[in-house]
Amino acid sequence: MRSRTLVGALVVAVAFTGGTIAPATAATSSISWKPCPEAEAEGAECGSLEIPLDWSKPNGEKITIGLARRKATGPGKRIGSVLVDPGGPGGSGVDFVKYTQVFTAKVRARFDQVGFDPRGINTSSQLRCDSDLAQASDAAKHPTSQAEFDKLARINRKLHDSCRANSGKLASHVDNLNTARDMDAIRAALGEKKLTYVGYSYGSLMGQQYAELFPHRVRALVMDGNMDHSLRTAWEFMRTETKPIEDGFVEFARWCDKTPQCALYGKNTRKVYGELRKQAKAGTLVDSEGTPISFYDLAGMAFGVMSPGSWGELAKYFADLSAGRAAKAVRFAGPIVNEPYPSIWCSDWSYPVRNYAHYKGLRKLLAMHFPNIQWSPYVDHAMTCVGSGTKNTNPQQRLRIKDAPPLVMVGNVHDPATVYEWNKAAARQSGAHLVTYEGWGHTAYGWGITSCVDNAVDAYLIDLKVPKRGLRCPSMEKPGLGEGVRSQRKPSPVGPYGLVR
Repeated sequence: MRSRTLVGALVVAVAFTGGTIAPATAATSSISWKPCPEAEAEGAECGSLEIPLDWSKPNGEKITIGLARRKATGPGKRIGSVLVDPGGPGGSGVDFVKYTQVFTAKVRARFDQVGFDPRGINTSSQLRCDSDLAQASDAAKHPTSQAEFDKLARINRKLHDSCRANSGKLASHVDNLNTARDMDAIRAALGEKKLTYVGYSYGSLMGQQYAELFPHRVRALVMDGNMDHSLRTAWEFMRTETKPIEDGFVEFARWCDKTPQCALYGKNTRKVYGELRKQAKAGTLVDSEGTPISFYDLAGMAFGVMSPGSWGELAKYFADLSAGRAAKAVRFAGPIVNEPYPSIWCSDWSYPVRNYAHYKGLRKLLAMHFPNIQWSPYVDHAMTCVGSGTKNTNPQQRLRIKDAPPLVMVGNVHDPATVYEWNKAAARQSGAHLVTYEGWGHTAYGWGITSCVDNAVDAYLIDLKVPKRGLRCPSMEKPGLGEGVRSQRKPSPVGPYGLVR
């Protein structure tokens, strides 16, 4: 995968808690822009916006939202502001705008680019949780008995309790419905009558639900790499997250088995990997330094099949591992103290896994349906809320968008995170125009990957010209030797559906 890592009708007048909510713009302040202090962010301006903690109590406790802006490079042709979020939950729109070349040159010329940190994240009022408990939760998400399942539930409860203890009332007001209302407050503070927005990955959910809540305040919404908030069961979540990796492995194996330059040519790639998987499960697979490589370590490396350009090096790694000469596996550090993921994820999603027998059955189904890979790192996010005690305040349901102008979605056929099946479902439910990129990786617009996608989205953002229905853009990736094995990190609990370049 190209590593850009680092996801009934809603009634506006009804509060999430059952009370009456004032319009989202009722209690907002203005934005005072100042140059961002970091030298590497030259040209960017930073600011903040005060908003209600609880939108049903607009005159109550306040929190702040952090913002960053780069002004349009062609001010004489300026259309307005385009708001952007890179996903997460946990991704920083502020850092995205400060440190990243956002969008194409055409869009940068016509719009101020404004990134925001959703509530709980980075420069906004922060969600703060126990770092050690976050790491312990991550490590416990593969139970092998009911006792280990119960241990995970206890750790999750302690972790979420720490979020509540260290973040106060904010921990119970971080679902995406609150974020959508915050976006409308930002729109108003920017002086925009209608919102122009680009949301990547988890940021797609922000755009989807903004269109549900505020259809008449939409100018243009682009959602690239879409979440599907209609998925309700742990099995559907796990199945859809694992299928693209299995499909990618099959493509990788076919390429190796017919390409003489592949290190596994003539050795039956599936068989070699199957033997490695068997050893890893038995605890007998080790790297060149004798360090054990678990099934999850191995599967994390195999996640690299989602980057065709590195297939040659990935095959060499597996060949070396099979021969006992592979380099030490890369392992990664745990999450940071500003840990927004647990509270936000469990507020937005509920994939009940009842007990160990249920979990064991789900894993057995994965192995049956996807016999090579058998698991994706994203599967683990279904275990985040086991025993957490965090209320799901934004329950899953089909999108119900009425009277909004045309929306645009972008989906990659070989996306390992916000999978193509999700993009098709979200487009079908919303009536959005889906631009399909037939290539690999997570999200496609604005990275210089494909002019087909870039040109279609640019025309929509600038001229409101909607892409034709069924537009498909050919893949630009080719199998190759790559730049070396880039061990695919297991998606961190911070921002599994976000971008970090």
